[in-house]
Amino acid sequence: MKLSNRYNRANILTSIVVLIITGIIYYVVIHFILTEKLDRDLAVEENEITQYVNTFHKLPLPASYLDQQVSYKTLSGAIPERQFLNTIYVNPKEGENEPGRSLITIVHVDGKTIKVTITKSRVESENLIRIILLITLGITVVLLLALLLINRFVLSRLWRPFYSILNRMKAFEVTRMDTIEQEPTKIDEFNELNKSVNAMAERVRQDYKELKSFTDNASHEMMTPLAVINSKLDSLLQTESFTEQQGALLEDIYHATARLSRLHQSLLLLAKIENNLIPDPQAIDLNEMVQAKIRQFQELLAKSKLILNEELAPAEVKMSRYLADILLNNLFSNAVRHNITGGHILVKLDRHSLTISNSGKVSQLKTKIFDRFSKAADSEGMGLGLAITKQICNLYGFRIDYHEENGWHVFAVYFGD
Repeated sequence: MKLSNRYNRANILTSIVVLIITGIIYYVVIHFILTEKLDRDLAVEENEITQYVNTFHKLPLPASYLDQQVSYKTLSGAIPERQFLNTIYVNPKEGENEPGRSLITIVHVDGKTIKVTITKSRVESENLIRIILLITLGITVVLLLALLLINRFVLSRLWRPFYSILNRMKAFEVTRMDTIEQEPTKIDEFNELNKSVNAMAERVRQDYKELKSFTDNASHEMMTPLAVINSKLDSLLQTESFTEQQGALLEDIYHATARLSRLHQSLLLLAKIENNLIPDPQAIDLNEMVQAKIRQFQELLAKSKLILNEELAPAEVKMSRYLADILLNNLFSNAVRHNITGGHILVKLDRHSLTISNSGKVSQLKTKIFDRFSKAADSEGMGLGLAITKQICNLYGFRIDYHEENGWHVFAVYFGD
């Protein structure tokens, strides 16, 4: 979830909760104020009745107005306390029951105790509360909509420099040696981010230059002594005869030197692939290359008594032909090397994927099979073939998967769309 969406959600939810709580408090306060006003009006009417009784020593006539009613009742028993209460007001004009507010009090006339009930209609107060509540809700809705629009458009515009910087960081490639252009903005934090990103890019470029220079120099310096060692070994083997023990030692040295040379070439190839230093991508007929690779491995297949089945369909990918050959060579070599005598290999190809399956022993490196120098204990390889294959797939956006299924080791390369 984007930061702006998360902020909007939290902001809107918080605003709704706060406005609901404040709306309830506002309603209660307004209702209390209007009720107090009604009670004061009822008290004024009570005071007028009391003054009339004190002046004329009789009760005023019972009255029934549009919004007020006064009634009397002679008491012979207990005297009720003066009290305000909510009641029902009968509208004499419309004959309907309405919410009302009553004041019950007593007066004394000619030695009699009279209960006086003064009732006022609360319709106007309720209507006023309803209008105030509707206005408040309307203002709340307008405020929330305005807040939502501000968050959506204003904040999106404010965050635009950040996303622009982020996209430029994603498009940054150290091999191009280009710079990340600064996004003009008046926000200090984004200006600081611009400076930090460019400083980081400059450090990365400098480190890359140093690493590339070291790799080039190291590979060049290593090639010379390896070539000299191989040349001297060839000359030594042709000069004179050796004892069996000396011949075995020389053979071990020769194999170790060859292994070191292959290791050097593999590591150098990995460095070139990771740094995208192998250009010339082109449209390749993968079907034709797979068939050629099958023909190249016929002798090895016959030697190991392996049976190869193929299901090939036309397929075209865009990549370096050199790297495509290495990818196929590594997958086929892996299928032959880790197979069993008299085993099977199945090659499937379509325009979406290439799958090479082979019979073999249960693998102990299911999760680390594409790591560098990851290999089984009985393997004679260097553990770089599948790592190189993985890097080639990453370079061109392919996806490579491995799994075991019913005694088969299945490697599948998916070409994307």
